[in-house]
Amino acid sequence: MSQRDHVPAGGTVTVPPAVTTTIRAEDVRVVRGGRPILDGVSVSAAGGEVVGLVGPNGSGKTTLLGALAGLVDTAGGSVRLDGRAVAALAPEERGRRIGYLEQNPTAHWPLAAERVVMLGRAPRRAGIGGETAADRAAVDRALARCDAAAFAGRPVTELSGGERARVMLARVLAGEPEVLLADEPVAGLDPYHMLHVMELLRDLAREGMAVVVVLHDLALAIRFCDRLCLLDAGRLAAAGPPHAVLDGGDAERVFAVRLLRGPDWVLPWTRVEEER
Repeated sequence: MSQRDHVPAGGTVTVPPAVTTTIRAEDVRVVRGGRPILDGVSVSAAGGEVVGLVGPNGSGKTTLLGALAGLVDTAGGSVRLDGRAVAALAPEERGRRIGYLEQNPTAHWPLAAERVVMLGRAPRRAGIGGETAADRAAVDRALARCDAAAFAGRPVTELSGGERARVMLARVLAGEPEVLLADEPVAGLDPYHMLHVMELLRDLAREGMAVVVVLHDLALAIRFCDRLCLLDAGRLAAAGPPHAVLDGGDAERVFAVRLLRGPDWVLPWTRVEEER
């Protein structure tokens, strides 16, 4: 059994379903102001796995995540969900099937946290009907899984940054998507909740969800991701199992650091400039 197999308390390994959802970007190009932001990038994620996007600031991770969500116009290539172009999906279907957690999501209105999470049910609700028992149950589950139930009744504008981040993740999960695209979901969290969120993403994948997550913490990436895609200036520098990506010279070159490695961990240790 690998270190990424999840064994619940009962001792049974959770196995992804035989039929899985797959989201795939092939040879994607994004151009802004005449400058390529992504240049021929291909990446995929299937139900049952966590795929991490890593790379320096400005390498194109957020743009790639937005392209996968159908929120970024592409100048070339394709983005498909189970073989269908994401851009061609009806907004309602896209909203039901793909959950997108933006980087540093904000809240401008003092709604109770549970009401913010209920907004995530919008793609699942028909017409203008009222909330159903299924809606409320999904919200309760999402709050509990994100360790946010204790402040469900508090205005989201009064929560700490870390608490608010967990509420925003719960909002996405309340929609019960097949694909989760999360942009730096552990940024600003304390160590306990960083681990909690990464364990949750891994568990969601083991339950059949396809998860793509942008990470800067390489220790979390190597521990919780099944595959990594290393981006460098809008290009894919390396892709594959975490150890293969981070043990090679590409990672040190792209990040301009020396990495300290152990059997199951890796840490950025010194900047290359410091050694000159």
